[in-house]
Amino acid sequence: MGRKDLVIVGGIALIAGLLGGFLGEKITPEISNEERIAEYYATEVAVMVSPHSLRKKMGEGKVVLVDLRSQEEYEADHIITALNVPAYKNANESAYGDVERIVQSFAELRAQNPNKDIVVYCYSRPCMTGRTIGNMLAEHGIYVKHLGIGWNEWKYGWDMWNHDGETKVNEADYRKSGAEPGVLPSGEHPEACPIEGEFSC
Repeated sequence: MGRKDLVIVGGIALIAGLLGGFLGEKITPEISNEERIAEYYATEVAVMVSPHSLRKKMGEGKVVLVDLRSQEEYEADHIITALNVPAYKNANESAYGDVERIVQSFAELRAQNPNKDIVVYCYSRPCMTGRTIGNMLAEHGIYVKHLGIGWNEWKYGWDMWNHDGETKVNEADYRKSGAEPGVLPSGEHPEACPIEGEFSC
């Protein structure tokens, strides 16, 4: 192939590339703000669990709650009924690299609880640990929900997120120290989220 032929082939390739890019840009549909808003709320509803709803599901045995904090922090105090799959080695060092252990632990939980939601929580509402682990698990075909608050809000902000009628509920009944998850007190039926159906908490 001569120099002239190379120039012609190069020119054709350049034009084809530009044309393809232009057409691809025009073919890709633009997403409206309304569609973005709808997608955001659909995702929030699919992923997030309110603490009110969690308390109700705990009383009905419909949820597996998982604390992602370190084992040491979990044993010091955790939400009652929560299991521990540590995503932290200690309070200051993550264990995000332990992908195999974390994924295997959640795979076992899913196999043992096929009809229950698995809900994760970590340190606080803005903490990214739950989201990071949720993403890791989704990449491995395991889907979990995310508690809308973290441990700090559960323990220190109880009255901030409970409805006025719920403040009479004893927060200490929903916490446990030690290596075991703990169980709700006998006959305990959380008075959380009395609203049923589509608009429940």
